[in-house]
This record gives sequence, structure tokens and C-alpha cells, in this order.
Amino acid sequence: MIPFSPPHIDQKIIDEVTKVLKSGWITTGPRTKLFEKELTRYCGNKNTLCLNSATAGLEIMLRWFGVQEGDEVILPAYTYSATANVVVHCGAKIVFVDVNPTDFNISVSNIEKAITSKTKVIMPVDFGGHVCDYDELNALVVKHKDKFIPQTEEQKILGRILILSDSAHSFGASYKGKKAGSLTDVSVFSFHAVKNLTTAEGGSVALNLPAPFDNEAVYKALCIKTLHGQDKDALAKTQKGNWKYDIVEAGYKCNMTDIMAAIGLVELERYDSETSKVREHIFKQYDAAFSQFDWAQLPEYKTKDKTSCYHLYALRIKGVTEDQRDAIIKEIFDCDVSVNVHFIPVPMMTYYKGLGYTIKDYPVTYDNFSREISLPVYFDLTDEMVKTVIAAVVASVKKVIS
Repeated sequence: MIPFSPPHIDQKIIDEVTKVLKSGWITTGPRTKLFEKELTRYCGNKNTLCLNSATAGLEIMLRWFGVQEGDEVILPAYTYSATANVVVHCGAKIVFVDVNPTDFNISVSNIEKAITSKTKVIMPVDFGGHVCDYDELNALVVKHKDKFIPQTEEQKILGRILILSDSAHSFGASYKGKKAGSLTDVSVFSFHAVKNLTTAEGGSVALNLPAPFDNEAVYKALCIKTLHGQDKDALAKTQKGNWKYDIVEAGYKCNMTDIMAAIGLVELERYDSETSKVREHIFKQYDAAFSQFDWAQLPEYKTKDKTSCYHLYALRIKGVTEDQRDAIIKEIFDCDVSVNVHFIPVPMMTYYKGLGYTIKDYPVTYDNFSREISLPVYFDLTDEMVKTVIAAVVASVKKVIS
């Protein structure tokens, strides 16, 4: 069975994790702090905070900005539930909007129609590693700054809607020569096991707030907020006589460990030279094969301004129903090839339907979802395995729609 997306765990990672285990320092410590600095250097943003998940990063930034009941947060209907769940946790109203028919990403024109005086945050999602239209998004919040009604000190300082990018898929992607993480106010990456760069679980917040914000000061405040509101972390308390600490707020517990950071440091070191090149090679093989078929709609992942990080190869089958797509997937699995679907749109989920959302309001989202099949893309996927995947997809589509 060809799996969908196993992590690439080699001896180098095993050796680094072993060093951490033997060091006696396995929680947040020197490796986590080094990983934060290296991520900042790579992405070109201002400061980086590592956490135990991207979900934690999204929620902590909503709470830092003071998002609460009565506020509205705009996000695409086409995303994973985490993007929406964190808004619910804060008590705010989710305003879903439809996506582009080309690249799965949020439609800027639909965002503009949805902005009200209650809008506090826009959360674009970089689907599959292909970044959103950030120049247009950044200009949009400036254009509508007169509608913005600030309620907290952070909101007053920014003076406009915050753009909080769900960049879970897009680490390593670029837009007009700049890396994801440095494209807007705040970007949140995921380092989950299936991501291009993994720390097993984990994520990071890439701070890139404009002046007069002091991003270093925001980083320090977030370190406290994400560790129970404690004004010293364990590393600081190891200094001689520095054991005493205070709790300055009712914080959260979502710090990254040095075990996770050790994996991430190895992954980051070889990201451009190895990981990205292998994934691009797989994408090109899929393109070459499926471009021969009229039924195949290939994913957009490289344009004049954008280069994807090759996270998901989201193939769409032209002219099929959701049931036919599901039947194709079953046939592919019967060929011992694992595939996936990204994503079942949030308005189709039971909880969100119970809140009154319906997928009928987002026709492009549903059309994209109903025809999408995500194909395997990972470091250890060989050329022979790619050929097997291609053959399975072609045979399965032929069997279902012939």
C-alpha cells in the first residue's frame, strides 16, 4: 500500500532527538529558542514564537488582539475546521466567504463584500502551499480602515482589521520574492506530521506587525500568555538564584518542546536543498502525466508572482459529481494507493450546520471540493511509486466515468 503522507524520519533526526533526550533538557529550552531564530531568518519576518500547534497559534493571536463576542472574523468556507474552531472559542461570529475557482484560496472580492464595522480579523488560508493574494489583502484592510471600530489597545495601535494568515500549508512558499511568514501582519505555520516541515506536532507564529508595534515586545508578551501567564520560563529559572516567578495573567499552556524543535532544526536545514526539490519533482511528474487527459484539472502552484511549497497536489476531475469522485477514490484505494480530500468544507460539518451555515451559500467551494482528490506527495515517494499512483488514478477515473 502506498501511504498518503508519512514523515521523513532518518538517522540524522533520530540522532538529534537522542542528543536532546540525553541532554536532560527536553521541554522548552535552547533548541526551541534557536529554532525560533532560524525560522525568523528563513522567513524574513520580525519575530517568531514556536508553539505546540498551529491551532494554538491562531487562537492565541485572536485573543491577543482582543477578539470577543460581538466581533466578526472573515475566513474561507474552504478550510479545515481548526481555522473556524478558534473563532468559536473566542466567542466571535464566523463570516465565511467563497473561494477562487482557480486556486482554492479566499476570494478578495468576496471578502470586501463581507466587511462590516464588526470585522476585526481576516483569516486567509494558503491552500495546499499556494499563497493568497497578499498585496490585495493588505491594501483592502487599509482601504476599509474607516469602518474599523477598535475596542482594545492592540486594535487602537493597528487602527484597522488584522490579517491573520492561516499559513499551515505554506511554509517555504513565496510571493513576489518574499517568503510566507513575511507577507502580512501575522502568519501561523503548522509543523504537524503530514506537513512539508514537521516537528511531529507543533507550529509557529510569524510576527510581522507594522510600526509602531514592537514585535520583540509582542513576542515576549506571547511567551508569557502561552505559558500559564508565568513571567519566567523554565530556562530563565535555571539561572542562579532566579527561581522566583509570578503569574501575571491567566495564560495558556501551548509551548513547544526541545524534542520537537530538534526535529524542526534538521528539517529546516535541508528544506530548500532537499525537501522542496523532491516535492517539486513529484508535482512535475503528475503534471506531465495528467495534462494528457481532458478530464484532469491540474492544480495551480506556480505563477509569475507565486511559487508554492508543493504541499498538496490537489487534482480535480472535470464534470464529475461528489458521488462519482468518491467512487473514483474507492477504486484508487482498491489499487493499494492512498489518497485524500482537502477539505470537507466547514459549512458541511454537523456542528457548523447547527449554527445555521449551509454549503449552498458557497458554490465555488462546493464545486472545488466535490471534484478534488489529493495525491501522495512526500520525500520517500519514489519515481516508481509515482508511476503506480498515476496508473491507479487513470484507471480509476476511466472505470467510473467511461
